[in-house]
Amino acid sequence: MSGDRPRRVELDPETVGRDLAALVLTVVELLRQLMERQALRRIDQGDLDEEQIEQLGLTLMALEERMAELRDHFGLAPEDLNIDLGPLGPLLSSD
Repeated sequence: MSGDRPRRVELDPETVGRDLAALVLTVVELLRQLMERQALRRIDQGDLDEEQIEQLGLTLMALEERMAELRDHFGLAPEDLNIDLGPLGPLLSSD
């Protein structure tokens, strides 16, 4: 991939399995990031007790680790999941 621009979805009959995995993992990564942001908001608002915060942190870390394993399995880098939405910019946040 050239430059820092996120890639667009390109389906090739030769690589359709990998491309489909990338698309599915992109959706899962988007949901993971949204869950993480919501968890941080709830922590900042004081809605969770210490045990809930600990459990949430462990769950999010495990999910992030599993995502890394799945990307490795399909030969994908994190930037491979960041679809370019044209004028809207990249789908996933970089933080």
